[in-house]
Amino acid sequence: MLSRLKARFKGKVIEPGDPAYEQARVVWNAIADRRPAVIAQCTSPDDVVTAIHFARELGLVVAVRGGGHSVAGFSTCDGGLVIDMSPMREVKVDPSRRRATAQGGAHLSQLDSAAQAHGLVCPVGVVGHTGVAGLTLGGGMGRLQRKLGLTVDNLESVDLITAEGRRLHVTEKENPDLFWGLRGAGANFGIATSFGFRLHPFNGTIFQGVALFPVDRCLEVAERVREFDAAHPDVHIALAFTRAEELGGRVVFAVGSTHAGTVEEAQRDLRAIRELGPLSDTFGPKSYLEIQLVADESMGWGKRFYTKSGFLPELSDDVIEACADLSETIPPDAELSLWAHSGAVGRVPDDAMAYTGRDAAYSISAELQWTDAADDDARIAWGRAAMAALKPHLGTGRYVNDVVEVGTDGAQIYGQVKYERLVALKRKYDPDNFFRLNQNIKP
Repeated sequence: MLSRLKARFKGKVIEPGDPAYEQARVVWNAIADRRPAVIAQCTSPDDVVTAIHFARELGLVVAVRGGGHSVAGFSTCDGGLVIDMSPMREVKVDPSRRRATAQGGAHLSQLDSAAQAHGLVCPVGVVGHTGVAGLTLGGGMGRLQRKLGLTVDNLESVDLITAEGRRLHVTEKENPDLFWGLRGAGANFGIATSFGFRLHPFNGTIFQGVALFPVDRCLEVAERVREFDAAHPDVHIALAFTRAEELGGRVVFAVGSTHAGTVEEAQRDLRAIRELGPLSDTFGPKSYLEIQLVADESMGWGKRFYTKSGFLPELSDDVIEACADLSETIPPDAELSLWAHSGAVGRVPDDAMAYTGRDAAYSISAELQWTDAADDDARIAWGRAAMAALKPHLGTGRYVNDVVEVGTDGAQIYGQVKYERLVALKRKYDPDNFFRLNQNIKP
């Protein structure tokens, strides 16, 4: 049967025993150490259609791989077919229209670089080797979200191949019901071969850094952060309770920011945080492209990752105290991360798309990485326990790209009303649940 696929397929078909198999099956999160029966590396939408038909004929489970960055390991599978989009990585920019087109295997670093070559930007995530497709279809949080919105807020079109092998162009006007669902729950409805994004003028210089404070000052600093948030809703703020290696592993309360205004504006605005006397302060004017790559090594392939997250209606003292208590036992290379929302994120109506969390003041997540498989149980248990302790403070919804637990109730992610609408869409576009390796919306 594999010979039939190879005869119709223009890309590479890789199976166990092939010299390229061991490397081709590897994904970003080393916990997802799986052995697919076949890896189909696609070079065109035609290849994607061929691979889908082949999987349907043989009844194979399908994993879709863009950048291979799924924390939950959905980019691969055991015994099934991986439809690998990594050869399809082209990014084109039309500066006159302020529009970018990115293929389904493109990385964020490519989109960033291509747009900045024309003095433009699309708000994306914070690790350069993340895939555009997975980030976008789940929402797309990043450093510019409060100023320019989420990645999905800047999405104008998707070229999609359905479970039946149909090709659809999806926009606000063409297949608008599906466009609604793709923006936040997209992995459920097909394979995206191309994305069209709106771009914004951007000179490429940001004022960025992190100020570290002793944990016992967290309530005092958090009060100043709340005041800053209210006065500067478009400036990115990221807080974290973590261990600072440069301070000998001391637990700290970190206040980070990316200010996309002028250097003068940033220095004036961020003085409110910096004048509090932090243990260290790395703020200064920096290249956006360089900062977008700064986490690429620390978040590199081959490590083991776990995350669990939620949305906070407010940044209350109770939340800060709960995080401080949890930080007493935080493992190395782990953090409780809090990102400010509002700004451009909050200006989009919550019912505009499947993505949920517009009304949140902050997102919060337990994020852990490590290298030794023997530590899996302890690290995952800490992340689960931390978020369980914070659960009373959480609001509606979850950021689907950070949902690792398989089988999470879709109503917990999207809320009951949106979930029911997504179920109806799933029944229309994928009634057999062909695309089920995701945070699955069961038809």
